[in-house]
Amino acid sequence: MPDGRPDLPQLPPGFRFGTSTAAYQVEGAAAEGGRGPSIWDTFSHTPGRTLDGATGDVACDHYHRFDEDVALMKDLGVGGYRLSLSWSRIQPAGSGALNHEGLDFYDRLLDALVAAGIQPMVTLYHWDLPQPLEDDGGWLNRATIDRFAEYAAVVGERFGDRVEHWIPVNEPNVAMLMGYGLGMHAPGRALMFDALPAAHHLLLAHGRAAIALRGSAPAGATVSVGCANNHAPMWPASEDAADVGATKLFDALWNGLFIEPMLLGRYPVDLAPLLEDVVRDGDLATIRQPLDFYGINYYNPMKIGAAGEDAEMPFEFRELLGYPTTDFGWPVVPEALREWLIMFRARFRAALPPLFITENGAAYDVGPDADGVVDDQARIDYLDGHLRAVADAVQRGVDVRGYYCWTLLDNFEWTEGYRQRFGLVHVDHETQVRTPKRSFRWYADVIAAQTRSLG
Repeated sequence: MPDGRPDLPQLPPGFRFGTSTAAYQVEGAAAEGGRGPSIWDTFSHTPGRTLDGATGDVACDHYHRFDEDVALMKDLGVGGYRLSLSWSRIQPAGSGALNHEGLDFYDRLLDALVAAGIQPMVTLYHWDLPQPLEDDGGWLNRATIDRFAEYAAVVGERFGDRVEHWIPVNEPNVAMLMGYGLGMHAPGRALMFDALPAAHHLLLAHGRAAIALRGSAPAGATVSVGCANNHAPMWPASEDAADVGATKLFDALWNGLFIEPMLLGRYPVDLAPLLEDVVRDGDLATIRQPLDFYGINYYNPMKIGAAGEDAEMPFEFRELLGYPTTDFGWPVVPEALREWLIMFRARFRAALPPLFITENGAAYDVGPDADGVVDDQARIDYLDGHLRAVADAVQRGVDVRGYYCWTLLDNFEWTEGYRQRFGLVHVDHETQVRTPKRSFRWYADVIAAQTRSLG
């Protein structure tokens, strides 16, 4: 186990260390500054939807405390910060009138980051659709794509002079499956395979936003557009043909359904027939916009088996034994990240742009001890193992340009409320006091050591 020394293998010159957050998870100020309601406001305020009835109304109060949080990032030494914009803070109804208080807030935040030498990587949509758009059908309604393209043009013009990297849609697979397929996330629809149109519309929104961002950028601005797709290696529960088949199907649904349209302009052969009624001429060309980078959100591999005859889905998740787990119950398997990166490069070599790890982290509920120290050694071990996996993949020829740790602050973790703590910084959600954890200092030492070795 690592003892805290930043003795990772050397990563290439220019490698970007960063950290990531999402607007609804950290900002708070849900009813301030002209912000309108999003689907997560509605969902979290619905009894029984979140642990302990938690909401993002206050979250980490980043809206009022962003100067303190930027100072933490500067102390951490990161070169990049991946944040998301709240669409309903910028455009409360999801269309029409803009909220200038919201635009001004993001101006101040971006200015503070740039002044601190931290390059913004901005996500336009991290699951918080304005509620009025959901009332009109949400991502099942093709018109939402047009509204998203209009929103992208607004923020591209306003902020493009300060944003280094753009990500239109965060984890469209999670938004589709958890929000529209299984009903476990906002907006809470349990449509099973009838949720596939939402996947297509999210992918089209990605493509249309990429076009809008490139078309609206201020003169002289460099526009770098990528993605942040959640990917996981899929391991069959056994060599039985039924388990292998179920694994291939879920792999296509979770990974291929989003990789292949973005990189190859097609849907996986097993899923394409299910989308025939929603795909129009030109859609796949729109989705396959040139990517300047491909972002990978990685947490763990998944073990898949065939489901019983009466199950709603033909696959089921099995426990992956023999590995340590996080407090979320997720297995800790750094070598699976290395294998995924190497496989990804081998499979899509000609079509693959440079890669970023846009999210990677672990939940461990450790608070300050009597001396105020948050001793989260398990998180240090997790980050150490996964950074080594990235370094190993780079040494094998995979072009990875950066690593963004999830997350800076203990935040609102969706349906889990405030129980699951992913942050490098402990947040007391009663007082909003921030306490950097041991993992914060470890990560700062890693960044400093890598920087010194290149100097």
